[in-house]
Amino acid sequence: MLRIAVCDDDKEFAGEMESCLKEFEPLFQVDVYYGGEALLASGIQYDFLFLDIDMGGMSGIDTARMLRRKNKKAKIIYVTAYEDFREHAFGVHAFAYLLKPVSRERIQEILKEAISYQAEEEPETLLRFETEEGLWEVEGKAILFFEYQNRKIRIVTLKGERWMRGSITRLSERMEPFGFSMPHKSFVVNLYHIKRMKGYEIVLTDGSIIPLSQKKSAQFREYFTKWLASQI
Repeated sequence: MLRIAVCDDDKEFAGEMESCLKEFEPLFQVDVYYGGEALLASGIQYDFLFLDIDMGGMSGIDTARMLRRKNKKAKIIYVTAYEDFREHAFGVHAFAYLLKPVSRERIQEILKEAISYQAEEEPETLLRFETEEGLWEVEGKAILFFEYQNRKIRIVTLKGERWMRGSITRLSERMEPFGFSMPHKSFVVNLYHIKRMKGYEIVLTDGSIIPLSQKKSAQFREYFTKWLASQI
């Protein structure tokens, strides 16, 4: 499960950030802090941190410097009203620097990019799903495909199958940073497991055949080609 911290002394804005991040993925752990001191005192190793700069007490820059002593991998994203601290942000290896006001769409876009980078750095990241049998954690590369069927989503993996409820389109957006794409309105496929494409069929490494819709064919093939190039 991915862990996210929001640290901002503006309680209203921090609440909006929490709502925005949970809207992107309800199963993420999102914790809110109103100062750098409280964040550091938690001792939690977060994957992503959204920090303000001026928080009354310890600044967002000093907070990040302290965090970096124990957590080198976390993606730090500054969301601030101050434009003059970009150089300091680079000093703590910030992933992004956003100026307020910032839209929910932009926040979610940056998070999506950060997840994509993390997935490349840590390919065995465990993904979490709320299935009919309960919470299920599985490695991204173990997933073959998702299929929307009878208002449910079938998760097909190298370790078996599970069912869950939800939107296949929203799932596709969630899984894109991990190397998944949507070749058909009812399927989301793991690009890592594509063995070959022939006509309007996709053959996976386990022999499964996934339909490739005529409408999505050109776009999907182009996306897959770019993905292959990025793996070299």
